[in-house]
Amino acid sequence: MTKQIDIARIKEISTQCRGDILKMTTVANSGHPGGSMSSIDILTSLYAFANVDPKNPWSENRDRIVVSHGHISPAVYSTLAHYGFVNREEVLVGFRHPASIFEGHVTRGIPGVEWTTGNLGQGLSAGVGFALAAKLKKKDYHVYVVMSDGESAKGQVQEARRTARKYALNNLTVLVDYNDIQISGHAHDVMYVDIKGEFQSAGWNIIEIDGHDHEQILAALKIAKSDGKPTAIIAHTVIGKGVDFMEDKPDYHGKPLSMDELMKALEQLNIEYDIDKYIKMRKELPTKQHDKIKLSYEVGIDVGTPRIYDKATDNRSALGRAIADLATINDNVVAVDCDLKSSVKLDFLDKERSDRIIELGVQEHNAATISGVMSSDGLVTFFSDFGVFGVDETFNQHRLNAINNTNLKIVVTHCGIDVGEDGKTHHALNYIGAPVAWYGFKTIVPADPNQTDKVIRYIAKEYGNYVVAVGRSKLEPIRREDGTLFFDESYVFEYGKMDVLRDGKDGVIYTIGSVVPNALKAHEILKIKGINLAVINVSCPYHLDTEVLKRHSNFVVTVEDHNVYNGLGSLIAQKFFEMGLLPRQFMKLGLEDFPVSGDSKLLFDIYNLSGEKIAQQIEEKIAL
Repeated sequence: MTKQIDIARIKEISTQCRGDILKMTTVANSGHPGGSMSSIDILTSLYAFANVDPKNPWSENRDRIVVSHGHISPAVYSTLAHYGFVNREEVLVGFRHPASIFEGHVTRGIPGVEWTTGNLGQGLSAGVGFALAAKLKKKDYHVYVVMSDGESAKGQVQEARRTARKYALNNLTVLVDYNDIQISGHAHDVMYVDIKGEFQSAGWNIIEIDGHDHEQILAALKIAKSDGKPTAIIAHTVIGKGVDFMEDKPDYHGKPLSMDELMKALEQLNIEYDIDKYIKMRKELPTKQHDKIKLSYEVGIDVGTPRIYDKATDNRSALGRAIADLATINDNVVAVDCDLKSSVKLDFLDKERSDRIIELGVQEHNAATISGVMSSDGLVTFFSDFGVFGVDETFNQHRLNAINNTNLKIVVTHCGIDVGEDGKTHHALNYIGAPVAWYGFKTIVPADPNQTDKVIRYIAKEYGNYVVAVGRSKLEPIRREDGTLFFDESYVFEYGKMDVLRDGKDGVIYTIGSVVPNALKAHEILKIKGINLAVINVSCPYHLDTEVLKRHSNFVVTVEDHNVYNGLGSLIAQKFFEMGLLPRQFMKLGLEDFPVSGDSKLLFDIYNLSGEKIAQQIEEKIAL
């Protein structure tokens, strides 16, 4: 059904919103009024045109609107208020107050806001993610991205442009608020970008308009929706539009008006000066953080039948095989690759369900954002990469995914010195230490192919963000002392459960990932010498079992193919301290520097992580 659009009403709303922008930023004595004023005509036209409904803001068939330059939140919130998505008075009083959901940058979960933004340059990737999700789900909703000219200088924006063209995203429209102003001055002086030329070179349709002419905006939106290509509407605007002393002034990018300036501005706009009322109400707000607003969905998935590996296999193959299994029996599973599918073993998926793999080439930042967005929009999404790229290089993108409460499964291979000959540029040493900073993420480091298979099937059915980190080399399946498989048909993965691989009365080795076999070898060597240490596999380093720690807290050794300063050993030491336990001896074995290139077996020996070297260090410690 075509929406009835009253242009005169939109113009009136734009004026009222300008007043609200100035009021809320002055009441808060904080915010970005200038860019909000240049964007407001775009936003009021867009929310009138798009298929969005304040009475049913989370309808699956709604259009998605992403505002990339999240600092124009005053414009977004005022627009939403005037269209009935949120309460206007709550916006004016609570903007940027800790008790209010109306934070300084737009926040996912507020009705009408699809994606939390603020880190410039990621919004177009988010829009591509939503548009791809629509295609994969066979939905016909349209995706709109409103973005700034200044952020167009970022490389991730170009990555997103290319992706939209590759996947023929005719359901994606971008509106660029081209006011030529950023914090440091005019955008063309700070860093010139040929915005029109770059969109054209990426294969987009281009429409140029006056971003303050509602008729032109609406006409452009109508054309863009049906022109068969991703389309960029370049809207020429003026910062501070509507108030003469603010127009084209960089000073008002992030500076609220004084009371005197506000009075003059509202007089120009012919809007009531009632600021004292809102200031008084703001003082009455409680000093507390607002209730969290987190969107999620019920994950419906068939995890299939786990595979059992009886021979040496690399964990990455077990990982890729499990993803392919899941995708062949579930239409809501998708994986994103960055030109590494044969290495991260997404080639299984590519051969068996090629319509469920998104190939983005060497552009990890864009891929990380797209993956997070698709995961938030109903698709169980696996972002597969090497550890150094999927964790270290994309740290900020995953931080924003965490803020957006996505359902992302980051599965990274080639972690630690198990990578071997590729050397220090590719030895991922922070796959435990880095994700701990992304609040809510859970990291799992499986010990062998059998546990890896169970882990992948487990995370697929659980809503939430996970990192699964594995090495490169083939590993023998972990066995009990009687030779039977430890992670066999009866094994059920439980997040946070520690696996006691070997018992021992003289102390314990807590270990993880690719060095578990080496720890078991050390156990054997020491046992022959009369030293009997338990070996415990800690696959979930952020969730440590206190009962196990209490039972094994006398002589403690931690072994990890990871940065020794921020990995498993540090987390266990911290937990012991919190529990009031002080082991008689505590040894942390791991990497203390960037390693060199070489066969992984040689590197484990050089860096004291082979079974023999682990045993030697423990024996020397005991002898002291």
